[in-house]
Amino acid sequence: MAQVADYVLQRLTEWGVESVYGYPGDGIDGLPGAFDRAKGELEFIQARHEEMAAFMACAHAEFTGEVGCCTATSGPGAVHLLDGLCDAKLDHQPAVAVVGRQERLGLGAHYRQEVDLERLFADVSEFCQMVVHPGRARHVIDRAFKTALTTRGVATVIIPDDIQEEDAQPSPPKKHGSVFSSVGWSRPRLLPDEGGLRRAAGILNAGSKVAMLIGQGAAHAEGEVVEAAELLGAGVAKALLGREVLPDDLPFVTGTIGLLGSKAGDNMIRGCDTLFVTGTSFPYSEWLPDEGQARGVEIDIDGRMPGIRYPMDAHLVGDSKETLKALLPLLRRKEDRGWREKTGKDVEEWNAMCRKRAGQHFGGTINPEAVAAELSPRLPDDAVLTADSGSGTNWWARHLKLRKGMQASLSGTPATMGPGTPYAITARFAHPDRPVIAFVGDGAFQMNGMAEMITVKRYPDRLSSPAPFVFCVFNNQDLHQVTWEQRAMSGDPKFPGSHDVPDIPYAKYAELIGLKGVYCDKPKKIGKAWEEALAADRPVVLEFKADPGIAPIPPHTMAEQGKKAAKAAVRDPEGAGIAVKEARQKTTELAEHLPGRHP
Repeated sequence: MAQVADYVLQRLTEWGVESVYGYPGDGIDGLPGAFDRAKGELEFIQARHEEMAAFMACAHAEFTGEVGCCTATSGPGAVHLLDGLCDAKLDHQPAVAVVGRQERLGLGAHYRQEVDLERLFADVSEFCQMVVHPGRARHVIDRAFKTALTTRGVATVIIPDDIQEEDAQPSPPKKHGSVFSSVGWSRPRLLPDEGGLRRAAGILNAGSKVAMLIGQGAAHAEGEVVEAAELLGAGVAKALLGREVLPDDLPFVTGTIGLLGSKAGDNMIRGCDTLFVTGTSFPYSEWLPDEGQARGVEIDIDGRMPGIRYPMDAHLVGDSKETLKALLPLLRRKEDRGWREKTGKDVEEWNAMCRKRAGQHFGGTINPEAVAAELSPRLPDDAVLTADSGSGTNWWARHLKLRKGMQASLSGTPATMGPGTPYAITARFAHPDRPVIAFVGDGAFQMNGMAEMITVKRYPDRLSSPAPFVFCVFNNQDLHQVTWEQRAMSGDPKFPGSHDVPDIPYAKYAELIGLKGVYCDKPKKIGKAWEEALAADRPVVLEFKADPGIAPIPPHTMAEQGKKAAKAAVRDPEGAGIAVKEARQKTTELAEHLPGRHP
């Protein structure tokens, strides 16, 4: 007779799961045997660490639209899942975690590896239940998937080790207290009421300088977003998680917004009289209009979100695509296109400035901006792009111009270190014939990326297709983004004891374990290095020796942060060098706005 573990995998399969990311342990001893007996119907993908498995589950949801699934053993293995599941929770990706626990007889006995898993997972989970009887497995799994899909969040299923090995009960006993459930879920069609739509249309029609801000919630509404922008004469800025919603070659798309954003987007937001937000909870008030400057309309499928980042005049609770479809007939085309023309000119100026900044190399060292700038025109069609958290994310956000059909993602709201590499691995598992490129800093690569190269090696048949698969590592021996944040936000100089990282030969490490390594330390060879990596017949670690003195300069500098950065530079171990480089970059920006500079 089949065990509960076998039934669990069968039920996962009925919910459409094909891959489970995880790492084994004695708290889930029943599952490996069940995977073996499943004969490949459900694949177990072994990460190097449970945290990576949870990141992979989140990325699977991101890149496929399906529920991502991960598993871990009891105690420490379960604890390791938390960061990756937090990533899924805060970035609204449906994920189910199946977690082991010690046998029921030992619960509450201060037993080995005992952790109160219900409390541990309470914050990251929309649903968290332990299977306390073989007949409960069906209902708990069904509830987990229905909850994850409905809330676009995390659901956790806890199964004690002894339960896993008991005889399965696909149907619980028909008696008082038993519950029966089914596989199945359908996406709701959620629309605001007519009054809300008319109010929103009135606000948008009255505005003369409309700025649109979109996020991942608008991912399936590309056509409707473009039509709304055309009618309203609006420019469109993107939150980081909304990068793939619209291609960057549209002249009214300003790129990303915020600290990592574009000057064009910043100008648009600072000058608008109407803010139209769709599918994003972008939280940073310093990059939004001043209160009272702009009237606001916001669309979000979660009724808890509209109007909590900026005071809105119309709060539309609904699916972005369906709501826009209902709103479009109520919008009037604006005849005055001056605002849009200004936005388009700002985009051209910003792109020109980015090219100039990328071309500035100091003392023969590589400007990391050039790494992204040289890749952008070489991006293969249909590419999937991932990024880690760090200064490389700035160049990923600003210099890589996405075309239609490309996907791009990273850890948005959590902004945690570490997911860039497992995101890329998962993208390759999910889309084996598509090019995949990851941007990773040396700090994040040392933290966990180097270990996950062993995962790449472990699955050569799955991950080594002819399509490019590149991990671009910025080797600057510095926790670069944090170093600059310390300078600008705390007024403190860099502390080498906490911010320096060892100089590791990443490309040679790749060669050591059977991957391809490409190393570049000369500005003139950046393009050639990319071409070699993109033409490789196996996964590549592409290492650039990058200049740590290039600052991730925001679109506009806050006065207080500027003062703190100047104060820090006086005592900074790299003070003179970074001051010269930052001044050169700011001079480039100012030169773009000199009188007579543009016709």
